[in-house]
Amino acid sequence: MASRSPIAREGFPFIAIFIAVAIIGTLTNSAFPLGNVLLWILALWCIWFFRDPDRNTPVVPGGVIAPADGRVVAIEEVAQAPLSGEPARKFSIFMNVFNVHVNRSPMEGTVTDLAYHKGQFVNAALDKASIENERMEILLTLPNGTKLPFVQVAGLVARRIICRAVVGDRLQAGERFGLIRFGSRVDIYLPLDAEVKMGLGDITLAGESVIAQLGEVKPS
Repeated sequence: MASRSPIAREGFPFIAIFIAVAIIGTLTNSAFPLGNVLLWILALWCIWFFRDPDRNTPVVPGGVIAPADGRVVAIEEVAQAPLSGEPARKFSIFMNVFNVHVNRSPMEGTVTDLAYHKGQFVNAALDKASIENERMEILLTLPNGTKLPFVQVAGLVARRIICRAVVGDRLQAGERFGLIRFGSRVDIYLPLDAEVKMGLGDITLAGESVIAQLGEVKPS
């Protein structure tokens, strides 16, 4: 198996820019050594931001895996989930600028619908971000027919949502499918009979944390 880069490929242009600025600053601003140190700290932070570590996804029948690193900021019932239109329990994970921002599939299934929405860039920790911010909605249909929508939401600093998945893709639980740059949120819409395993304020790891357990759902 070919080894993976520990850095998400979408980060390479930004890392190159940050390093180039730090080099230019070091060569031209020798009178301000503290400023040069700050430039190199920013360059190192940029590398850290785009890190893409391997994760060990647990094999848990019916287990829903966290799609993002971060902190749980909302767990609430909604009348209609995006794309599926079904009643659901929204489970929201907020990613700050120090979290890993690579997103992963919460379960095995097929991408059956996608919808991109332009929007604002309010603080992604706020609940209104789910409906007002720029976002990418993804509908994952599980092998038994259960629909599991989840949404990449841009934040106050984020200005780019990257979703590599396309309709028809078959994703495995914990598989990388995209990322959001510089602070953001991921909402996942669980069936109402799912048993939520984590609470508000808990910290999740994408591809590893089991956030919920699905009840028995008959194929549609």
